[in-house]
Amino acid sequence: MTERIVVVGAAVLSDGCLLAARRSAPAELAGRWELPGGKVEVGETSEGALVRELREELGVESEVLARVPGEWALRSPYVLQVWTVRLLADSPAPKPLQDHDELRWLTSDELWDVEWLDQDVAAVMEVARGVWGSGAAAG
Repeated sequence: MTERIVVVGAAVLSDGCLLAARRSAPAELAGRWELPGGKVEVGETSEGALVRELREELGVESEVLARVPGEWALRSPYVLQVWTVRLLADSPAPKPLQDHDELRWLTSDELWDVEWLDQDVAAVMEVARGVWGSGAAAG
C-alpha cells in the first residue's frame, strides 16, 4: 500500500477576506488560483509545514489557528488538508515570492471571481461555510 503524502493548504484570513494565490508554476497549473501551502516534510508537523511554506512562498510570519473539517484527495498519493491561519501583527504583507505571480484578498462576494484549481474548490467551499456561512459557498 502506498503511503499517503499530506499537502497542507492555508486559509489565510484577514479583515473578513481570504487570501488566494495565482500559480505561476508548473505550467499545467499556471494561471489558476489556490490556497497557498505545500507538502509536509518528513519529521514536520502540519502546522510547522504551513508556517514554513507561507514564509517561503509569501514572505510572511503566521499562526496556524484550526484545521478545516475534511480532507481532499489529490493526485495519488497526495491528500489536501486545510487550516485557518492568521498573519502575525509584525508580519510583512504577503508577496508572491515562489510559485505564484499574484495574490488577492477575496471577500465572500468575490470568492468565485477567480478560477480555483479543481482540487481546491471543495476545500474553499468548506472554508467559506465556516467563515461566512452557507451563502458564500455557492460558486
